[in-house]
Amino acid sequence: MFLQQRFFVFFIIVAFFALSCGGKKENNYISLIEKGEFSKATRVINELLQTGNHFTPTEKKQMLFEIERMQRIRKDFTKSEQEVLDYIKTYIPNVTKEDLAKWEQEKSLEYKIIDGDKKYFNRAGRNLFRINKECRKIWQDYQVKKQGAPKTSPEEINLEKHNREIMKQVTRSGQKYVSPVRFRIHYSISVHENTVPAGETVKCWIPFPREIPERQVDIILLKSDPADYTLADPRALQRTIYFEKPAVKDQKTVFSVNYEFTNHGTYVNIETAKVQPVTVTNALKPYLEERPPHIVFTDELRQLSRKIVGDETNPYRIAQKLFAWEDENIPWASAREYSTIKNISRYACENKHGDCGIQTLLFMTLCRMNGIPTRWQSGWEFKPPGSDSMHDWGMIYFEPYGWMPMDMTYGLRKTDDEKYKWFYLSGMDSYRLIFNDDYAQPFQPQKQHFRSEIVDSQRGEVEWKGGNLYFDKWDWEMKWEVVKE
Repeated sequence: MFLQQRFFVFFIIVAFFALSCGGKKENNYISLIEKGEFSKATRVINELLQTGNHFTPTEKKQMLFEIERMQRIRKDFTKSEQEVLDYIKTYIPNVTKEDLAKWEQEKSLEYKIIDGDKKYFNRAGRNLFRINKECRKIWQDYQVKKQGAPKTSPEEINLEKHNREIMKQVTRSGQKYVSPVRFRIHYSISVHENTVPAGETVKCWIPFPREIPERQVDIILLKSDPADYTLADPRALQRTIYFEKPAVKDQKTVFSVNYEFTNHGTYVNIETAKVQPVTVTNALKPYLEERPPHIVFTDELRQLSRKIVGDETNPYRIAQKLFAWEDENIPWASAREYSTIKNISRYACENKHGDCGIQTLLFMTLCRMNGIPTRWQSGWEFKPPGSDSMHDWGMIYFEPYGWMPMDMTYGLRKTDDEKYKWFYLSGMDSYRLIFNDDYAQPFQPQKQHFRSEIVDSQRGEVEWKGGNLYFDKWDWEMKWEVVKE
């Protein structure tokens, strides 16, 4: 599908309309969307589709997706000003509308004007206390007053101990992959009752672990419902297991899979003086290039890169500077669906916050601009004894060491140990489930309709002949346990 072919078509459409529509505002639906005139833009697109026989199938699909994107944005932006004020008043009782205006200006409160109405991102209130440093301190003080001094969680204690053990094992053994952990997974998707007409076939793609030599191995499929499935090639960059099942009236349509796998931790002890600029080979070239729409070397990012990097020439020190800057200046915050963002790295730069995937794509872009190969990796993270979440991170390449994992979201470790401080710039814990080694890649078999998540693949995808089933039409559940550690 066109959406899975890196979205170059978006830029073609812009140029096409500049010529074919003579720059007329009433026909420039892209301009209407940017101004928040969603209803008018939708009408214009539908009129163009009805009368524009000269459009190619790819152009028509892109126009239809713009309608879909606007619908998704509406789902992500539903909060009124009063709702956001009421939430903030819990922590800042004397908050004013002038405060809101200030936070909006500095990008700490995310909102959109849609058809003349101001709508805030669904989690804008909570995100304010993650993004704005003063508000973050207010939140922390409130939690201390309510619950007492914060204590380090068992999950964090276990992770720190685990990571340091990885470093020790690598040093002692000379092996790159150590500390294996075996997991058992049960994952299910439940399509809501009567979402699909009875008797119609529901198609479901559930993410499935990739075979990654030495790192993620011994993958065993235990059982599935239904029993018939199509398992994507182990080399698939966004690997899935595919099912079909007929919908039954007044019943949920449930798909599930059980499997085991073993993941290894890894760490590379970088000696900075040994790191050299890479020799650009055919294998590395794609990981140094722009990849529209989400990895684009904009003027703003070039200026930011020069400001951070300065005169540094050593690739590892450059990566450290970029890593440290982002760790300090791009805090984690709950994010909109990626399909609603047209350029993720630019979004991160402009809004000064993002979730794990947004942080990762910004770091990847800045590294590539400086001649450092980077690529995407994602799946789930686990923090025994009981924490988990979908998560995105990446891979980075330093000559002469080769490829190694990095996690921009985990960032700098809070420690005086200089080696461990940079653990997540050249290492990774064993508590990962890796589905993807790239983003926006086709499934096996391919989807016929738009994907709900056009960048990542962690929850799954569902459709029927009538169209895609978006995330609000079904539920997902991840259950896991450590079998052996």
